[in-house]
Amino acid sequence: MSDDTLIQVERLSRRFGRQLAVNDVSFELDRGEVLGFLGPNGAGKSTTMRMLTGNLAPSAGRVFINGIDLADEPRRAKAMIGYLPERPPLYREFTVDEYLAFCARLHGISRDGRAAAIRRTSERCGLEGTGRRLIGNLSKGFQQRVGIAQAILHTPEVVILDEPTVGLDPIQIRQIRELIAELGSDHSVILSTHILPEVQATCSRVQIIHEGVLVFSDTLADLDARSETMAVTVGLGEPPDKDELSGLPGVTQVDALGNSRFRLSLESGAGTAPIGEACVKAGWGLEELTPERLTLEQIFVQLTTRDEADDESDREAA
Repeated sequence: MSDDTLIQVERLSRRFGRQLAVNDVSFELDRGEVLGFLGPNGAGKSTTMRMLTGNLAPSAGRVFINGIDLADEPRRAKAMIGYLPERPPLYREFTVDEYLAFCARLHGISRDGRAAAIRRTSERCGLEGTGRRLIGNLSKGFQQRVGIAQAILHTPEVVILDEPTVGLDPIQIRQIRELIAELGSDHSVILSTHILPEVQATCSRVQIIHEGVLVFSDTLADLDARSETMAVTVGLGEPPDKDELSGLPGVTQVDALGNSRFRLSLESGAGTAPIGEACVKAGWGLEELTPERLTLEQIFVQLTTRDEADDESDREAA
């Protein structure tokens, strides 16, 4: 484990009776990273988050927080984590300031430092002016802000957020996403979600879990750089018929889009440069050549529906 690694997960598994909810999961989180932990509902995201934070014992495997074994020294390890579970641990009958003062005591913040910590965190989470209001009277969006505030009150090195925008309206979602992105400048963040735009808007790296197994891991930058071209849209001033376009190198299907534009599906590994060169050489008046790359959404759908497609094929074969 390098000095920059804040979380190291080694072969983590969890069973509930006969059900294997999380199966042999391993990964690392480095300083300054915002990791999107992506998966459909029931994939094992929340179970993994609960094990990472020490709220659920694993059936097998180990978790290290900044080099500290969570099982051997739970208090030291947990002190470095801020956690917002899917259901924020709020007391609706408390005011915001009362609740944050209570959390400050739980986090071991000294009496002299509590007021400053509450003020700093309230400003960061956009809670100014709400200190004397009852949490139960706040909107869902502001309650989520209070939940995030309790998670970062003690300035932890790692912040873990489980579905932080569930149930929010579009404006509240945008505000919480901006806050999460801002947290990434000072903390390492794990964002557990099933919402693709959330990951794309806030994260630097993404992992996909499906049926308890990690099936994908990459940075968003590398994903964009390595994403394979699936198709290309061409606009032609003097278009030929579709049969001639079908004969271009690597083209497997041609779909007319109208206005002399066509979508050319490509076989794996085919490039767009030969298509452009062929169009120019044929004198078709090439006006547009737009590659279509494999998106995170397409990767997510492929990885999380593969088993369903296989099961359907097996039933048809039977």
